[in-house]
Amino acid sequence: MTKKISFLIIFCSLLGWNSLRAQEFQFDVSVSTARIEGTDQRAFESLKEGVINFMNNRVWTNIEFKPEERLEGAIVINIKKKEGNVIDAELNIALRRPTYKTNFNTPLFNYVDDDFMFEYIESQPLDFAENTYMSNLTSTLAFYAYYCLGLYFDSFGLYGGEEFFKAAERIVDAAQSAEESGWKAFDDKRNRYWLCENMMNSSYKPLRQYMYEYHRLGMDVMSTKQDEARTAITKSLEYLKQMYNERPNLLSIQVINDTKRGEWKSVYSEGTQQEKTKAVNILREIDPSHASEYEEILTNRK
Repeated sequence: MTKKISFLIIFCSLLGWNSLRAQEFQFDVSVSTARIEGTDQRAFESLKEGVINFMNNRVWTNIEFKPEERLEGAIVINIKKKEGNVIDAELNIALRRPTYKTNFNTPLFNYVDDDFMFEYIESQPLDFAENTYMSNLTSTLAFYAYYCLGLYFDSFGLYGGEEFFKAAERIVDAAQSAEESGWKAFDDKRNRYWLCENMMNSSYKPLRQYMYEYHRLGMDVMSTKQDEARTAITKSLEYLKQMYNERPNLLSIQVINDTKRGEWKSVYSEGTQQEKTKAVNILREIDPSHASEYEEILTNRK
């Protein structure tokens, strides 16, 4: 799959992304009502089916994806409260991609959006227009669709996801007049506005250099050249260290830490002690609240 996708990205780049169109995502979607009691479940079943259709059956790009090439992930909507047609929820979204010549999937994004309030009527169509804010439900889902595509293509080519981050940015711009929170700079420091801003801010390009080098030069090489791959991965961590030193509270660094923490420990379960020490020193610096977890890498002397 990855070999075909890699070729596909180069090919589509040369054509300006003009190719046959097909659905891009294969999200597992679930709606949890564990926090509320005595509510008619039909509306939530309808919501689940609507989200599945919106994310998995909609065409988001001009790039051809075969069914086995679709991007896999999970969406969990945790319902916190429902009053009439207004739902207050938490959106958990995760995205992963395969690594070259392996059956291993590397996580690209793992995020909890706690600002997810929307109106929903059972069986209502989920309408969306990129430059028009129509509803918080569809704008939020579409934002994450484009954001995930941006991350995905950044992981294959340097700044390869630019077009999709710009699409996410247009959704943020269209939502500036929305009553619901999550879209504005002053709402919070952990929301959709800042996720997008971090990817589009030219001062933060090291984040995207990390995305490319870690995945394409590191994880995709791991099956055939482990030492070379770990060297590339360690080098990519330097970009995160650079950004952390400049902006220690940057949202994207926090998200990357949450997404990759487990994988980093796995990557450095092998390797020389010198290599492990270098990586651990970086990881303890950029993810200080989990420093003790990285210490375990140094005691693993396989």
